Amino acid sequence: MMKQFISFITLFTLIICGIPEIFGETCQKPEVIASAYITEDATILTNVAFTTQFVLKCSNGIKGITLYAEVDGKSLPAARLSSDNKYQVSWTEDIKKVHSGDYNIKLYDEERYAAIRKALRNGEDSNNVKPLAVVVLNNPGIYRGPWINSELLAVLLAALVSYSAFSSKFKLLA
Repeated sequence: MMKQFISFITLFTLIICGIPEIFGETCQKPEVIASAYITEDATILTNVAFTTQFVLKCSNGIKGITLYAEVDGKSLPAARLSSDNKYQVSWTEDIKKVHSGDYNIKLYDEERYAAIRKALRNGEDSNNVKPLAVVVLNNPGIYRGPWINSELLAVLLAALVSYSAFSSKFKLLA
């Protein structure tokens, strides 16, 4: 009997400490420390990869919450990398749609994400749902190659040298 009681208390403690969302606890005063990677050289690519890793710190010490992200209207899951609230959000974008500047990655917990889905289902504006936190990813721009290809430049220089050589020859012979 005592063994069962200790097992029950242990299981109950694990549930309370390990799964805060069941009991309605949310992250209070979230603080995000982020780093990012963006494909910079797109000379032979069709898509640009965006990746951001971040650590979410809550003032009430909540860990292990499920997060969702939204970037330019696209919903993405935030992958949990470790138990110390380290997450990653990654996506790809067509080169023609990529812009330089800031990308706002809005982070939502399950409760807020459910509110967004409900608003979209009801035809309401989902911008009324406040995100848990926003990570700003700055894209300085991508290199798409030189303005003039080296082959075209070589042909133009060869044509210029040939023209100047023939015109000099004709002036000397005339």
